[in-house]
Amino acid sequence: MQQSVQLQPAEAYQPPRFTVYQHRQIDKIEQLDKLPEHLRFQMKVVANVFPFRVNNYVIDELIDWDKVPNDPVFQLTFPQRGMLDDESYDEMAALLKRDHTPEEVFELATKLRQKLNPHPAGQMDKNVPSFEGENVAGVQHKYKETVLFFPAQGQYCHSYCTFCFRWAQFVGKATRFNNNDEELLHRYLEEHTEVTDLLMTGGDPMVMRTVKLRKYLEALKEPRFDHIRTIRIGTKSLTFWPFRYVTDPDAEDLLALIKELVDAGKHVSFMAHVNHKQELRTDVAKEAIKLIRKTGAQIRTQAPLLNHLNTDPNMWAEMWKEQTQMGMIPYYMFIERDTGAKRYFELPLHKTWEIFKDAYKQVSGVSRTVRGPSMSAGPGKVEISGVTEIAGEKVFALRFIQARNPEWVQRPFFAKFDENAHWLDDLKPAFGEEKFFWQEEYEAM
Repeated sequence: MQQSVQLQPAEAYQPPRFTVYQHRQIDKIEQLDKLPEHLRFQMKVVANVFPFRVNNYVIDELIDWDKVPNDPVFQLTFPQRGMLDDESYDEMAALLKRDHTPEEVFELATKLRQKLNPHPAGQMDKNVPSFEGENVAGVQHKYKETVLFFPAQGQYCHSYCTFCFRWAQFVGKATRFNNNDEELLHRYLEEHTEVTDLLMTGGDPMVMRTVKLRKYLEALKEPRFDHIRTIRIGTKSLTFWPFRYVTDPDAEDLLALIKELVDAGKHVSFMAHVNHKQELRTDVAKEAIKLIRKTGAQIRTQAPLLNHLNTDPNMWAEMWKEQTQMGMIPYYMFIERDTGAKRYFELPLHKTWEIFKDAYKQVSGVSRTVRGPSMSAGPGKVEISGVTEIAGEKVFALRFIQARNPEWVQRPFFAKFDENAHWLDDLKPAFGEEKFFWQEEYEAM
């Protein structure tokens, strides 16, 4: 029996009709008319390689157009020239300036995308499990206790983030990773009793209608799934379309589903991606957060540290404080993954640690639930614990927060300090060691 969660009257928020713009409609965004022609052309060039999608709520409520192009939410959602290397940019720009067909653009974009490491950290080879004699499409099982599921109906978002490490999900069927077989998911989870956590991811599962989401989640209330203790939902909807929980036609049913899962003994956690405190300023976003919390679900916040967007440690500290005050749990500061537009958004590892440290020291213990800066790399989630000097050698102190081999977790290891290192693969072992302690085992996997 569905249980109701009381909603505020829809008219209190006057929801707009959801309107979305993709790369072919970029000229229809009136606010862009104020920008110089060369900037608009640059956006078109980049939008033909990277996925572009933005909705009217983000445009009208979250972007301060007087501060464009430096506004953080503009940087977060609109393509930027620096996202492509010069050779790729020039090649696409030259094609768009001459007579061309859509097929020519797609062919060139496909070629350029292959240079951008579309599926990092072993997502397509090391993470996909075998079940019932074949690989399970749309499922990743990297860590023993956690399964990721990519519902086919949720492989897009209300708006796309320019930094997205799953950008390849949105640029064609050949690179998409998804599944719409709830029975297969349930059989896999039922057999794998070591799994305690299911993460619904995408794209964004919250673009789905509730009736579709129920197909995947409602059965988890049954005794055969007692080993599934936590259901996580990775989503950007709290800030990109908070009306999903407040005024959408099935908002009440969605909140009821979450409450049913909580009442059945499941820990339900929204893994909310919030990149800048500016995203939390609207009343409807605050109402969505309140309504989710009323179901008994938790909201954990996470985001990568991104050049051009959120490098101010004071902003991070204030954002964590606000999130804590609103009942959310600061969870992760990530390092931008080695895929897609990383070249535009990445920072040196030592700089990421300095920003994290300068933000972390400004908050009280209740906000120090946040972890990072963390790299979701091939062998696992590697945290930069600090930069220090040991026996006269300057080093990065590192540890696994999560790992392919659970025995690696929490074991400290050290890398030579390198001011130009941006990712785990850039680091070399300290103290004359040839390899990190985990390296041979990982390479053999």
